[in-house]
Amino acid sequence: MPSNSSKNLPNHPIPPAQTQPDTFPFVSWLRNVAPYIHSFHNKTFVIAFAGELATDSELENLVEDIAMLHAMGMRIVLVHGSRPQIQEQLALHSIEARYGTGQMLGYRITDPAAMECVKEAVGELRLDIEACFSQGLPNTPMAGSRISVISGNFITARPVGVVEGVDFMHTGLVRKVDHESIKMSLDHHKIVLLSPLGFSPTGQAFNLAYEDVACSTATALKADKLIFLSNINGLFNSAGEHIAEIALPQLNKYLGEHGLPPGDLRSLLLIAAKAVKLGVSRVHLLPHNRDGAVLEELFTHDGVGTMIVASDIENLREATIDDVGGILQIISPLEEEGVLAPRGRSVIERDISTFSVIEHDHVIFGCAALFQFAENIGELACLAVDPDTQGTGDGERLLKRVEARAKELGLKKLFVLTTRTEHWFLKRGFIRSHVDELPKERKSHYDWDRKSMVLIKTL
Repeated sequence: MPSNSSKNLPNHPIPPAQTQPDTFPFVSWLRNVAPYIHSFHNKTFVIAFAGELATDSELENLVEDIAMLHAMGMRIVLVHGSRPQIQEQLALHSIEARYGTGQMLGYRITDPAAMECVKEAVGELRLDIEACFSQGLPNTPMAGSRISVISGNFITARPVGVVEGVDFMHTGLVRKVDHESIKMSLDHHKIVLLSPLGFSPTGQAFNLAYEDVACSTATALKADKLIFLSNINGLFNSAGEHIAEIALPQLNKYLGEHGLPPGDLRSLLLIAAKAVKLGVSRVHLLPHNRDGAVLEELFTHDGVGTMIVASDIENLREATIDDVGGILQIISPLEEEGVLAPRGRSVIERDISTFSVIEHDHVIFGCAALFQFAENIGELACLAVDPDTQGTGDGERLLKRVEARAKELGLKKLFVLTTRTEHWFLKRGFIRSHVDELPKERKSHYDWDRKSMVLIKTL
């Protein structure tokens, strides 16, 4: 049972659902995305896209989206792939494509003739990308904008060498990223464009995997986000449901249950895990054939892909009896202000199994509770974070944790009663509802003195 102080007043009139006049959709949209724009300002994003995106005529749309991110003050490094373009050049020159096997499965064997095709394909695609940025983006929201793109020899490479008796010749790996020069370009408000080519100190060119270039660049820059646009649509659980966010420990568990996937997903997951281990805050796996995927992922609560993080979820756990004191420290000031309904220590101890907490360095910075009702609906209660950490996303993570717990219990809906934070929940998928929509047990304990607003979200 929820622990809110309550009164059962059957003769008291039920307040009507609150309504507000309709506004132009742009107003609601801007209010929803403004916090994200503020949070992402001056952050460094490495955005890598597979060569298939260019062949599917999606390049101009991506350039338009990246131009908008750049105009919002985000520091963008763009890395492009070129595999289908290389394949096309090989076919035109009647050269057979060759690939490694075993531990080098999927790596192209790049002999001198193939390397010439690589140079031609990469060079042509890079020019096409630069041309898109240079045309002023006519008939788009960024019409007339002037975007400067910088390319160069930022990547030092080394040869893969001979592996399992096979000489990979001009196929290489990233040895070093000239991150200082890249940072200087970003500081001067340029977009940096990197191709999957690298050069040795002796001037020899190597064919690189664009995933390797993106990962190495993101780690060298300590990027805030590494975003992959590929033919991978993210991860899904055993029920076929999309996994929006997963931490490395949970990813390892996922792979243990499902096995290491083959092909592109395998290599992308390994690269993503490597990037996170080396300090990249977030790695996003997005579908390249979804128009506006980058914008949806960045500016909506649930996104469209899978985000891989280091340990945020690991620090987000179910509460134990030892956490009662920390929870009380978080919620007591809010109870005094009237933001939360009063709860005593005995009530917290009684309901401790319903709480999730978020901690940093063994100190609790936030909490939330989930109460289950018979009608396949749950109540999100007592969501609170430390004032000093507000704006860092702890509230978002707690909400996602409660939603995940609710789904595990088979709940279809989640409701919250609030007096002060209606808009925060509205931005995260809840909708205004009515006391009559509450489950019977909870409705009978509705506190008419508080007159809390009822918000419901379908899971």
